[in-house]
Amino acid sequence: MMKEETVIITGGASGIGRASAIKFAEKNYNIVIVDIDETGGEQVAALIRGKGAQAIFIRANVCKKTDCENFVHKAIDTFGQVDVFINNAGVLQKMALLADIPESELEKAININFKGIFFGLQAVLKQMETQGHGRIINTASSSGMRVEHSLAAYSATKHAVVSLTKSVALEYTSKGIQCNAICPGGVQTKLLEQSLDYIENSGYVPAEFSKIRMDRYGNADEIAYVIVALADKQNGYMSGSIIPIDGGLLL
Repeated sequence: MMKEETVIITGGASGIGRASAIKFAEKNYNIVIVDIDETGGEQVAALIRGKGAQAIFIRANVCKKTDCENFVHKAIDTFGQVDVFINNAGVLQKMALLADIPESELEKAININFKGIFFGLQAVLKQMETQGHGRIINTASSSGMRVEHSLAAYSATKHAVVSLTKSVALEYTSKGIQCNAICPGGVQTKLLEQSLDYIENSGYVPAEFSKIRMDRYGNADEIAYVIVALADKQNGYMSGSIIPIDGGLLL
């Protein structure tokens, strides 16, 4: 029996996306896991089905507009509509001073963190506009609310996610579509591990890492809890909001 609400989660095979998928399943959503990692994505979908919820996995490269259109079409074919879109896929550049960032790292950040978010929005907005309703949560970063040392390309793309969130809210809220963004900071995921590896190998310790007021890193479940709350249909009067979830880092 199909549940009432359907959510698509990009980057759903690991980290914040995986944690969010599990929490949405606990709320009886239909779950559409989207990721380029087929093995991880299938494992998450199987885990959710094992808990009694409806879930499918769709392999997609969010850098490709046709892949984004395809996962929306498959979600509609399976569950009938898309109520919630968690636009979460992202990547971290290799940390380096701006003048030393390879072009390949810049292109990777732009392709996944900007174009991937943009193409996902284009695909899902057309469906939500047809439906007359929808809720979108974009995953930005605390780096999208300030600048980060040795992460110029990453920070720029996350600022772009914040801007896209506000653009969608401005253009589509009157059409029944809410769009907000979360800005996690210092969360224990593979992205954080990459940063810590760089710091250990380079000897550079950014001051920002000592400014988390809770004196610890967050975890994916804590971020997922906020995502699910923001996506709840009872949260009906929020659009264009940018929500930091960072243990007080930005204070």
